[in-house]
Amino acid sequence: MGTADPVAGDRLRAGHGGLGALLGVVCAAQFMVVLDVSVVNVALPSIRDGLGFSETALQWVVNAYALTFAGLLLFGGRLADLFGRRRVFLAGLGVFTAASLAGGLATSAGVLVAARVVQGAGAAVLAPATLTILTASVGEGPRQTRALAAWTAVGLAGGTAGNLLGGVLTEFLTWRSTLLINVPVGMLAAIAAVRSIPRDADREAIVRVDVAGAVLATAGLGASAFGIAQAAPSGWTAPPTLSGIGAGLVLLTGFVVVEARCAAVPLIPLRLLQIRSVSAGNVVMCLAGRA
Repeated sequence: MGTADPVAGDRLRAGHGGLGALLGVVCAAQFMVVLDVSVVNVALPSIRDGLGFSETALQWVVNAYALTFAGLLLFGGRLADLFGRRRVFLAGLGVFTAASLAGGLATSAGVLVAARVVQGAGAAVLAPATLTILTASVGEGPRQTRALAAWTAVGLAGGTAGNLLGGVLTEFLTWRSTLLINVPVGMLAAIAAVRSIPRDADREAIVRVDVAGAVLATAGLGASAFGIAQAAPSGWTAPPTLSGIGAGLVLLTGFVVVEARCAAVPLIPLRLLQIRSVSAGNVVMCLAGRA
């Protein structure tokens, strides 16, 4: 993801609202991204009745978002290196918010699923940008530790609150509100981001992109997520499940080989995994995601 800007901290202190405003913006964006993994779960019966989904197709309201999010996440994180953290954050937030509006106003099953795909793509760009902005704008030390703790807690809260908030919105409003609620929040977050996130420095150097690694990682994560998603309706031993997971493992193995031996500028330097704090953090996040 993006490299630290040595003057970002100075710009942040001179900006509107300082660390508190920036932390609020990135945490709000992260909350929305995680929330939308599960916020439509309780609304699925209402969505089925309203748009005429079949039982087998209904699960794609959830899967379309989750698969796209998982598949594009690594590549989305790399975009900040190419175009700048602030630009990528605002672009991801714009796509996510616009797709939420389209999904909330959808009049057919196909339109809703397509909107959820686009929403997942926006989330895959937005989520890593929130973390990159936070780590690059807050210098190492206690302040960064507290900021990262708040970012993590908000992400976990989003996952926990999804079903609860989805149930409340569906009960008292309509299933469409589970998506439309992102629109005002996204617009407010965009306005706050323009004021609080430091501007991107002029980009003089061309960043080399690990295209092979990006393709393998995206395809591998997408295939694995597809296989896992098929386990619920079809079972763990069903051909779609096994083929999806198998293809994902093969592609991700290829990704590791490319990163270790072929890529001049790896998408993920494998040496990072040798850092104990990084490995421990990954384990904690995986366990949190299963909670």
